[in-house]
Amino acid sequence: MNTFLTPKTIFTLLCGLALLAACAPAGAAAPAATSTAVPATAAAAPTTSAGSSTTYSDPFNYCAAVGTIDLPDGRYTGPKTPEAVVKGLMKASGVSADMPQEVFSQGTFWRCMDKQVYGCFVGANLPCDSKANTSQEPLPTMNDFCKANPNSDFIPAAATGHDTIYAWSCKNDTAVAGQQVFHVDAQGYISEIWYAIPAQ
Repeated sequence: MNTFLTPKTIFTLLCGLALLAACAPAGAAAPAATSTAVPATAAAAPTTSAGSSTTYSDPFNYCAAVGTIDLPDGRYTGPKTPEAVVKGLMKASGVSADMPQEVFSQGTFWRCMDKQVYGCFVGANLPCDSKANTSQEPLPTMNDFCKANPNSDFIPAAATGHDTIYAWSCKNDTAVAGQQVFHVDAQGYISEIWYAIPAQ
């Protein structure tokens, strides 16, 4: 004898698949227009599977759970570059409104620090994907520049690298570290290029 699913059973299954917080039975009145909508971040509830850790599709819920991490791990299952992070970073960094979101998204990096989402836009070769270089020992490329430009009061980023936190100059034909121009956050990144992104 064949078993048929009743309309009520089908409706219940669809509600469960959609992860709805509550489903009214078929034929029930629609919610009043004044009902409060569930925020997108609240709706993206964590899911679990047998034998695995809790996973998160929402970056804000993910960071709130993992605390601090340099790169999202397997517990994050959402888009590689979440739209909410891109929009939040565009606003926080004060980028021109003429910048296409798609272009900005391609240069966006994000991570978690102290349970909060932080974003960085690589822009003109900013070192979003590397930690700050706090060494005061000159690179060979710096000394090469100074040999060609003795006593120069400035060494360009092409020679110093973009991750140094110091202003460099030449003393005769040797590179020397000068004033510290950038700060380092608790994770070792240049704090001036990373922005806290509030949950949407």
